[in-house]
Amino acid sequence: MDAVDGTEHYEKTSSEPPASLLTIVLDTNPHAWAILQPTLTLSQAVANLLVFINAHLAFNNANKVAVIASHLQRAEFLYPAPHASPPGPSNGALHNPHDPDIEMGDGPPSAPKPRLTLNGPRPPRTNGSAPSLLRSNTTHLTDDANIYRPFHQISTALFSSLAHLLATTTSASLSSTPTTALAGALTLALTYTNKQNVLLTPTSSTTGATTSSLNAPTSLTSRILVLSVSAASPTQYIPFMNTIFAAQRLQIPIDVLSLSGSSSFLQQAADATNGTYISLDSRQGTSVTGAPPAHGLLPTLLLAFLPDATSRTHLISPTQASVDFRAACFCHRKVVDIGFVCSICLSIFCEPPDGAVCLTCGTHLRLGNYGARPAVVMRRKKKKDKGRREGTATPG
Repeated sequence: MDAVDGTEHYEKTSSEPPASLLTIVLDTNPHAWAILQPTLTLSQAVANLLVFINAHLAFNNANKVAVIASHLQRAEFLYPAPHASPPGPSNGALHNPHDPDIEMGDGPPSAPKPRLTLNGPRPPRTNGSAPSLLRSNTTHLTDDANIYRPFHQISTALFSSLAHLLATTTSASLSSTPTTALAGALTLALTYTNKQNVLLTPTSSTTGATTSSLNAPTSLTSRILVLSVSAASPTQYIPFMNTIFAAQRLQIPIDVLSLSGSSSFLQQAADATNGTYISLDSRQGTSVTGAPPAHGLLPTLLLAFLPDATSRTHLISPTQASVDFRAACFCHRKVVDIGFVCSICLSIFCEPPDGAVCLTCGTHLRLGNYGARPAVVMRRKKKKDKGRREGTATPG
């Protein structure tokens, strides 16, 4: 007789809210921050950003955060900071030096730790390096019993990585380009988000393989916040649109907080991914608060960008009044209002290419009668009333 299994079988369900991953892309353009310095300094912006990060982590113990710097000609992690020489695993396994994956940790990089605070005299400028946008003194960041340890770790690692980034910025990179690698920073944010989703995806007990499908349920809600102070370069249009399409497919909203200027590409990113776009630039008359960015940064971060994608379904998020849908041409990388579009690969050109051949796919473009002189149509003369001209009397 077959044995009867009388034990209870049920699936374990958790009533806790899902963990939320917040990836922040910080625009560290030295040119833009130098212009913005009379109203908002980089140290003030980072201090407000740390308050926002602490509020995000305080909502749930499982919440995660990552900060990426969009700098001149490169994008780099500020937190978690990549270690130059990662320590060996605790289980005794040796680290493979040929492993392409970057070990991420909660601490600062292996470079010497700078002594940083938000107030104090500015350090002197060194030759061949970028001017320091952070203030420092002789007080070292040490452990404080009155500070929550995760908050202290993030602030220490963030300031150390940011100081190391600014110290390694040379004058040659400052004079080469006035824009930052925003498309590369968004690519790093998407890859880091995808890696965290794979790590938290439930595995099968029989095969041991992860369900890496796009529609697989995950216990992590992700979003990206871009803190912008400069417009994206039209030369990054193609990689920038690729990151927008990838975020749209992964259902990752891209929120944008613009402190200076207005970027059409960032407006399209927020609109395509169901994100929030807010501008605090009071000089253009588009600020939602009407106050300088120094006074409206923290309230805007806490009120508009603190709720995650799950909480926003129960709230009314700020919306854009108008979206700039202009695109950049593939031939000269100029933002155009009206252009020519290839019917095969959808490439955009500001003028017909040479030989009417698409520069991307090589398809011959049919331009029709474009460029020909328009046909002149003679205007018909109106016939005059002969009786009214001769003054015919009307019967009385």
